[in-house]
Amino acid sequence: MQWRQGSRPGTGRSGFQRMYSRFMALRIRPAGREIRKAAGGPELPACRLLAEWPATAPEPVQFWLSDLPEDTPLTTLVRMAKLRRRIEHDYREMKQALGLAHFEGRTWSGWHHHVTLVSAAHAFCTLQRLARSPKETAPA
Repeated sequence: MQWRQGSRPGTGRSGFQRMYSRFMALRIRPAGREIRKAAGGPELPACRLLAEWPATAPEPVQFWLSDLPEDTPLTTLVRMAKLRRRIEHDYREMKQALGLAHFEGRTWSGWHHHVTLVSAAHAFCTLQRLARSPKETAPA
């Protein structure tokens, strides 16, 4: 078992920016009567436990279970685990800033049209954000 310093795409010399957490993945087999009963078998298949230990914390603070293949690199496991926050942020932005929650129609086609337009607006905003350099200010 070895803790690895995390990194993410950034502007460093290597093209990556250092994260302030260490990560580790262990191969485990979940156990417990309730879990076995729910799965309907004697035991569950093995999976990986991913743990995050920030530099400022006295112990690991975040844990994820993964059923990705065993040869999945640790960097990929970390990226997939951290993707949840981005998804939650995008959904909140679509609801609050772009009006996803404001649909009051009654038809499937009306709802589908509304969601499609909100998704297109979100894609446009994302592309605009990615095209700007981080140090540029938003236009007034």
